[in-house]
Amino acid sequence: MTHVLQIKNLHVSVGDKPILRGVNLTINHGETHALMGPNGSGKSTLGLAIMGHPGYTVTEGSITLDGEDVLAMEPDQRARAGLFLAFQRPMAVPGVKMADFLRHATTNVRRPDRKEGEELIPMREFRKELKEKMAHLRMDTEFARRYVNDGFSGGEMKRAEILQLAMLQPKFAVLDETDSGLDADAVRLASESIAEIGHGKMGLLIITHHDKLLEHNKPDFTHVMLGGRLVETGGKELADELHQSGYDRIRKAYPEAEAVNQEMVAVEEAAV
Repeated sequence: MTHVLQIKNLHVSVGDKPILRGVNLTINHGETHALMGPNGSGKSTLGLAIMGHPGYTVTEGSITLDGEDVLAMEPDQRARAGLFLAFQRPMAVPGVKMADFLRHATTNVRRPDRKEGEELIPMREFRKELKEKMAHLRMDTEFARRYVNDGFSGGEMKRAEILQLAMLQPKFAVLDETDSGLDADAVRLASESIAEIGHGKMGLLIITHHDKLLEHNKPDFTHVMLGGRLVETGGKELADELHQSGYDRIRKAYPEAEAVNQEMVAVEEAAV
């Protein structure tokens, strides 16, 4: 079966502030999509809305996964159904070890009907797979004994997100600026790892400002977001243009969306 994630006319608000204003996007299993756009345009909001963040309200439109209504699902149900979000700023969970977290999460994704308290993946089987994935990602096994993101550097947090992606193997993954805060070598490793884990094996929506993350993840489609909507779609050549020349052409070509984007940024800065 070919899995499909479909977003139609999606409008999303935070409080009384509209962010997304009619987003349409279809991602097929195995495709890689790049989502680009200036700061404050709504890129992260799309990922958070897909996963059901409670602070983001869908006021209009739909999100479906293989025809099933995603908006009717709780966030944990969305994860069990095969959706994944690598956060731009992952949250620390003191007291919960990475290995324990991953064993529960992996079990729940592979057995979506499992109830809390029911048997987990056998420990020996889980440890073997986790060690293999960590070795593949060039991660020290001690990493699995640490509390989730607690005291992690920015780079360690991003590597933890990629390890989760490797273990959970979702149908669709949104990677929200996985390259932010990483040096050149770390970005290259992240790009290679994501390609090895996900290319052709899941649908990828990569939110990024930089070309290095796409070096090993050449997009089938590149989308540009401005003022809370997708204003342009192309192939890898569009991503190359934006990396080389920035967003001046886009801003001039879509003045109404640019005006909305400026308003959104001003409101966000005033709230800080």
